[in-house]
Formats: sequence, structure tokens, C-alpha cells
Amino acid sequence: MEVRDITLSYERSVVFEGLHLSIEAGKVTTLIGANGSGKSTLLKAFGRILMPSTGTVYLDGRPVREYATREVARRLAILPQKPLTPSATSVRDLVSRGRHPHQSLLKSWTSSDAEVIDAALAATGLSDLAARDVGSLSGGQLQRAWVALVLAQESPTILLDEPTTFLDLSHQLDLLELVRSINRERGATVVMVLHDLSLAGRYSDRLVAVGRGRVLADGTPWEVLTPEILRSAFDLDALVVPDPSSGTPLVVPAVRAETTSGFALLP
Repeated sequence: MEVRDITLSYERSVVFEGLHLSIEAGKVTTLIGANGSGKSTLLKAFGRILMPSTGTVYLDGRPVREYATREVARRLAILPQKPLTPSATSVRDLVSRGRHPHQSLLKSWTSSDAEVIDAALAATGLSDLAARDVGSLSGGQLQRAWVALVLAQESPTILLDEPTTFLDLSHQLDLLELVRSINRERGATVVMVLHDLSLAGRYSDRLVAVGRGRVLADGTPWEVLTPEILRSAFDLDALVVPDPSSGTPLVVPAVRAETTSGFALLP
């Protein structure tokens, strides 16, 4: 995937202008940045949810706007930040919607589709909840159901906008381990938006920090998660040390001491 010289905006508010960015196939790339920096906006452009006012988004070397909707869905799966959950739908029925791009007048439902859905439910720990109405699920269970739909779609490129939302830490780790395994076993290209910088550093091959309408840093987790870049991108003073468990960058924010005028960083 690639964006060339794109401008993204909402009405009169320009988020990016003249942006260039390529996504390497078969890698996990995570977009990071402060709130309002444009992470989700950029992901929407990759997923053809938001069309640029100038420039071009490419998928497999071809402008994404030239693809038919069903063809895009076979090549690209996207989990937006707040997907609209249908009413009176079972978990299994929701996940089965991931197979729709693979159906046509000439190709109807097969036992292979059912096997893919079963595997997606099992991978997300939802097999026992398959018959439940999605309206009865907790926030974390519902998030996992949407991830299962993305898995069932079996697209070679996956876009995830804050996929760990509503999940406790244990389930965040489970989900990101699942994303990593899909990347390694299927060779899937994954582009994510994450807020937790340490988790982004642990589960990504590449980090792209965005802000102020441009790419602020682009590289490996150790190249991007530096005190200087964190200060520039997040206005955050922090130490970056090796995680004792994974060896990946662990971001440790500096302690702030309360003063009469607000807060001051402790030495």
C-alpha cells in the first residue's frame, strides 16, 4: 500500500497535505501520535473510507479508487474505531459477514466458509458465545467479535483502528499476539493504530509517528520510540528502556510533581 502526495481534510480542516507513505508488505506497521494527529484519518484513506482531495492511494500498485467494492474487500479488511453493530444478530452471523466478499451468483456458501468462521471464532475465544446476540455482549467481547469478522474475511491486508479498545490488559495482549500470529502464519500485511506506545513497540515491525500534518518519525520501534521523538510527537518526557520480558522498547513517563502552579517533572 502507498499514498502519494495526498491531501486529507474534513470540510475546511486540513489534516495532511502532500503526504507520502509506503506500507511494506508482510509487516506489522503501527501508526502512533497524539490525539487529533490524524492516525485514524490516514487509516481511513488506506481503507477507501475517506477519499483524498488530491493525490492517490495505491493498493497492490493500482489506485484503490479503481477497484470494485467487493474486490477491495477481498484484498483489504478494515476494523474501524467504532463499527456500527447490527441489532438482533448472533455472534456467528456477525462473523459470517466476513465471508460476503467471497460470495457471488456463481459461488454460494460452502463448507469451507463454515470452517473459516469456526476458526475465527476459536481464535478470538468466542466459540462458546457463537449463538449469543451481539447486543448482550460486553464491550470486550463485542470487540473480539469484530476482530473475528476481520479474520473470517481472509484478506491479505488488514487495517485495525485501535483494536484493543474496551479490552483489559490480558485480552489486549491476547489480541495483539493473535494479530502477530496472523502476520507470521499468513504473511498478512497489518496496519494498526495504537495508543499504548510500549505495546506498539512490542508487536510492530515498524512505527510511523504522525503529527502537525506530516510524518514525524518512521522506522523500527527502537528508532522511533526515543525521548526526543516522544517529546516532539506527544509533548511527553519519558525514559525508554528495554522491556525485561520482550527486549522491546518500554516507555516510562517521567514522574510529575505537583506544584502551586501545576506540575513539574521530577529529576
